[in-house]
Amino acid sequence: MDVVVIAPVDEYLTYKEKYPSVRHYGLRLLDRDSTNPFKDILLLLELIRRYKKIKPDLILHFTNKPNIYGGIAARIAGIKSIAVVTGLGYAFINKGFVRKMMTMLYRFSAQYHQKFIFENIEDRQLFAQLGIVSGDKAISVKGCGVDTTWYHPYPNGQVKNKTIFTFIGRLLYDKGIREFVESARQIKALRQDVEFWVVGELDAENPATIDKDDLVRWVDEDVVYYHGFIKDVRSIIAQSDCIVLPSYREGLPRIVIEGMSMAKPVITTLTAGCAETVDEGINGYLVNIKDIKALTVAFNEFLSLTHERQVEMGIAGRAKAINEFDDKRIALEIFNLVEGQL
Repeated sequence: MDVVVIAPVDEYLTYKEKYPSVRHYGLRLLDRDSTNPFKDILLLLELIRRYKKIKPDLILHFTNKPNIYGGIAARIAGIKSIAVVTGLGYAFINKGFVRKMMTMLYRFSAQYHQKFIFENIEDRQLFAQLGIVSGDKAISVKGCGVDTTWYHPYPNGQVKNKTIFTFIGRLLYDKGIREFVESARQIKALRQDVEFWVVGELDAENPATIDKDDLVRWVDEDVVYYHGFIKDVRSIIAQSDCIVLPSYREGLPRIVIEGMSMAKPVITTLTAGCAETVDEGINGYLVNIKDIKALTVAFNEFLSLTHERQVEMGIAGRAKAINEFDDKRIALEIFNLVEGQL
């Protein structure tokens, strides 16, 4: 089986070092955040040209715009297609014109896909409720998985007298960064034995990106310690006591699973994607979205645990990551589905 990738040429092209046999074709016109219909028409035309030239047997599309315009392009080119919904993001979190337009476009393009693969059950159910895809055409897997041998527990050699809660992710309000900071402010006003770390980059193209002035103020007020963007976050996870992601909606939160795989307890939200990662009180805690009070309660609950109990929660999370979210397990599920369409 030959594999071809059609994607923008960016820093992720380094995958070619590990998989040199995979052919890569550049994609110039994919603008994930643009709402300009003329740009989207140009993307559609570029995809049609690529598909007719490469002539694959089956195309797997990932993320919203490739799912929509790639499905149409595949139909025009006479090629089978599968849509992989990796998360619905800003367009579906914030109800309004963009969500209505995305729903309409998905309804139109869905007829051209043989299957839909969702990274969580809630997204699959939402698409069914919106009349986008029927139940027999949709399946859900547990995210894209993580390499549990790469993200493994290891001692960091640090003797600490403070508990460290860490947020890792794009700095978007939709990721719950505001709630993380405001809850941290409340905790730090009462105790000195805790730190709140933030790791991630500003995503200027995303409408939900945080205001730079907010970030500067949070750092100046010593509410959080900002590490900037770090590509390999394993050393940060290793130094942390708990990984926190109060996101409003996810496909399957990769950083949460990475933390679990490294035997760290987690705190995340009772929402699509996130809820599937936590067995309440066993490997972490779930709180409602946008609920600063509930998040503060979860922080205090974790701080009240003995060190031994915190370690037990981390071990339980590691076991869950291996049994449910290992990338080889997820890849085999998708591979079997692809074989069934050929």
